[in-house]
Amino acid sequence: MIEIERKFLVTSEAFKTESFKHTRIIQGYLNADPHRAVRVRLQGTEGFLTIKGISNESGLSRFEWETKISGSDAKALLQLCEKGVIEKVRFEVKLAQHIIEVDEFYQENIGLVLAEVELKHEDEHFEKPSWLGQEVTGDQRYYNSQLSQYPFKDWT
Repeated sequence: MIEIERKFLVTSEAFKTESFKHTRIIQGYLNADPHRAVRVRLQGTEGFLTIKGISNESGLSRFEWETKISGSDAKALLQLCEKGVIEKVRFEVKLAQHIIEVDEFYQENIGLVLAEVELKHEDEHFEKPSWLGQEVTGDQRYYNSQLSQYPFKDWT
């Protein structure tokens, strides 16, 4: 129930040729508070309900609980979400024993491309591809819950 992940900006589109899977994602927040975000996600045809807690001091770890729901339930719950639904395509890239998830954002967050890698412990080593740029782990501006309220297109 504790998610450990690092987040990075992406510097090129090379990840697209390296990915083995890509999926369209639409997600919204019933509650976007960083202390207890409640997310609804439609990932392809599958639905998910997720609760995330506040990050620890390093920004690497936080509580996460997720359950699968039907796609039709997810679509219905998306209608109840706060403003700022997020649309993105997630590309999955396998590197050694890790999967790097690269999200290419659209609509209000167009132009933003983020990569995340989940780890077993905070100091775990992982292979970094050449297209992985600046680390933004712990920078709350890059949390999807914050991007829904303060989109990338509005940043100065």
